[in-house]
Amino acid sequence: MEFSIAELLANFTDDKLVAPKALEKKLNCKDENSLRKLQIALDALERIGILVKERGKYRRVFEDDVVEGRLRCSSKGFCFAIQDVEGAEDIYIRESHLNTAWNGDRVLVRVTKEGTRRRSPEGEVRLILDRANSSVLARVKQIEEHYRALPLDDRLLFEVELKANGINLAEAIDQLVHVEILRYPLGQYPPLGRVAQILGSDAEAASEFEIVRCKHDLPRDFPDDVLAAAKKLPTKLRKADIKGRVDLRHLPTITIDGPPTATGPAIDDALTLEQTKSGNWRVGIHIADVSYYVEPDSDLDIEARRRGTSIYLGDRVLRMLPEPVHKCCSLLVGHDRLAVSVLVTLNADGEVLEFEIQPTVISVDHRLDYQQAQAIVQRHNAVDPEATASTYVLPSLDELQEFKSVFEMLDRLFALSQAVRTQRHQRGAFDLNLSEKLFPNEANPELSNFLSAKFQYDDEGALSAMVVSSFLPARSIVTEFMLLANQLVASHLVALQVPAIYRVHRPPDPSDVQELLKLVSNMGIDAHLEQEDAVHSRDYQRLVSQFAESKVEKVLTYLLLSTFKPAIYSTTPGPHFGLAIENGYTHFTSPIRRYPDLLVHRVLHAIFEYGRDRRTTRSKDRVNLRSSSCHGQINWNVLPTDIQAELEENFAAVVVHLTEQEKLSQEAESDIEGLKKAEFMQQHTGKIFHGLITGVQSYGFFVEIEELLVEGLVHVSSLKDDWYEYRSRQQKLVGRKNRKQYKLGDRVEVQVKSVDYYRQQIDLVAVGGGSEASDEDEPEEPLLPDDEEHDENGENDHDEVDAYDEEE
Repeated sequence: MEFSIAELLANFTDDKLVAPKALEKKLNCKDENSLRKLQIALDALERIGILVKERGKYRRVFEDDVVEGRLRCSSKGFCFAIQDVEGAEDIYIRESHLNTAWNGDRVLVRVTKEGTRRRSPEGEVRLILDRANSSVLARVKQIEEHYRALPLDDRLLFEVELKANGINLAEAIDQLVHVEILRYPLGQYPPLGRVAQILGSDAEAASEFEIVRCKHDLPRDFPDDVLAAAKKLPTKLRKADIKGRVDLRHLPTITIDGPPTATGPAIDDALTLEQTKSGNWRVGIHIADVSYYVEPDSDLDIEARRRGTSIYLGDRVLRMLPEPVHKCCSLLVGHDRLAVSVLVTLNADGEVLEFEIQPTVISVDHRLDYQQAQAIVQRHNAVDPEATASTYVLPSLDELQEFKSVFEMLDRLFALSQAVRTQRHQRGAFDLNLSEKLFPNEANPELSNFLSAKFQYDDEGALSAMVVSSFLPARSIVTEFMLLANQLVASHLVALQVPAIYRVHRPPDPSDVQELLKLVSNMGIDAHLEQEDAVHSRDYQRLVSQFAESKVEKVLTYLLLSTFKPAIYSTTPGPHFGLAIENGYTHFTSPIRRYPDLLVHRVLHAIFEYGRDRRTTRSKDRVNLRSSSCHGQINWNVLPTDIQAELEENFAAVVVHLTEQEKLSQEAESDIEGLKKAEFMQQHTGKIFHGLITGVQSYGFFVEIEELLVEGLVHVSSLKDDWYEYRSRQQKLVGRKNRKQYKLGDRVEVQVKSVDYYRQQIDLVAVGGGSEASDEDEPEEPLLPDDEEHDENGENDHDEVDAYDEEE
């Protein structure tokens, strides 16, 4: 099987010696070709001093001036190595020091010049660990008798020489093609590739799915050995499968999910409810036991680890695991299924009294979609037609008769979920008003539904904070309990001091938030932090509440999101800012679509099977390792030393990769969204719309067309009526003579000038709106309409690496 240098080196942690046989197993090297490649790689790494060989084993050599990072380049040729370490500086790399590395590649960089207060440190690429571009989208051109491919991504500063492979390259000239890289640059030789697919005469002619899949080099199909392994999985439970599990098949069990679709997600969570003798409630949160079927280092596991997550591209899904795995694990009505269950006892106020985590067997009695659940929980209340008609059609009570037996159960689950939500808010967590407040749209319902769906998760999702839904509050039944399950499992893993994968969302930088508050103050909102040098979740809870009362809540929420740090996976517990959790949150509830969840399930199974419930075999005092009652009572290693060490090494080797794969999936999903918007806006070129200014930069301002849910740029060069000055502190452009201003939150009228489909750029022209600048405003930096500092394509500077100042 193919592997990268990054995957190889990830198996070397600390100063330990690793045997080639162990590497062969970890990298799934079985055939003669892969074994030979492994040995070549080991010999090369030893020769350049990355590895040393001792007694037939290898050890990693770590150097203080060599760091690892991901290359980020601009179309102008400026490149930086972005380190994974929190707070580490980005390292500037001159084009002459890239050593054939390309944008997106993971590299080892030797620092050649320390940074100063004004300048970043500089370095040179010492080793390319992982190529990010094994294929590219390009156009074909002919030079004499040779054919070359020019990548559409202008951050890839090279041309690919094309090798004949049965496709008539003369017919591919000026066509959009998908090119597979056969050889990367080698000495004086350029990269070599082959045309894998001719997509069309231009980007619009190709399908959105193919463009995004090719652009991000996403796998279309599963390898044959992976499919073969999936087909061998049992379709029915055997007696041996349920041995040692808690049998909960007698409990009424429901699932709540979206409407059934051919490509929709497999149902991997279910709920049960019991009342205890003391009058409290025991909620069962049951998650499909995918780890039972996907064994460590199997073909299925290696492929799932490589993909890291399922990717949802419109109506197409690139799954982490093949369809047969979904079929045997999905919690279908009337089928016995294996699960890992969090059984939590709550009082009426939503407080957790105790919980346990058990391997179980369950059977789902009813499957409801969100509309059905909503109709049931609101059946006693008057329906607000304005709140539901634009997006959802709720079923009638007559249509819900088959679920009548669970009406009271659903009522109680909804009440408990709201109580759990209150508990979450009391500790400081906040919800973002984003979903249908941004996306109620009758002019483009298809795009509206697509955009709304991107915020519909069963947990905190990509934004790392809850997104509220006033249309279907019944969604919170699932979301709140999934969040709770993730939190409780994390607290259990921390208490047992076993290896785990945690989800960490660090607080924003206080300086960034203070800048935000200055801007908010300029918009007439008095906001502050409880502590000037620290940011707490409760600060954002208060800000969200204040913003909700503003007419420009949408813009303010965007600004708030801009201060967020991306969430990452980590082997050590840390804070989760969006959920106001101080020390430990994990992903446990979606093992069929997220690999970190699958790993957490394996840790739990290791505890179930090998966990030590007492300090020594002679000790009479035992604890229940499956219950929260053991928290604070354990002062010994719960797992055997060899299992503990193996899990620690495996998690350390994969955690950075999992964060990167999640980022890749978000970028791909964002690209699909951008292409859909661009395609839709091409039909509206020349039309005039009302919009809201959502961002202001030196080169122009961004406008969200509210009728169509899309954002475009009014470039400063199109403002012909005056010379405009950029006021960064007030986030506005002000005319020198006419005192007209375009500031954040202003309403404007804009005309659609042009649309670049592939770049997903929508160029607008202001034809009305704006406001009048105050005479008290002080000028900052004058900008002419044809200022050379403006990006000639009107691109957002946030998506480019800033030009590096070579002068002190």
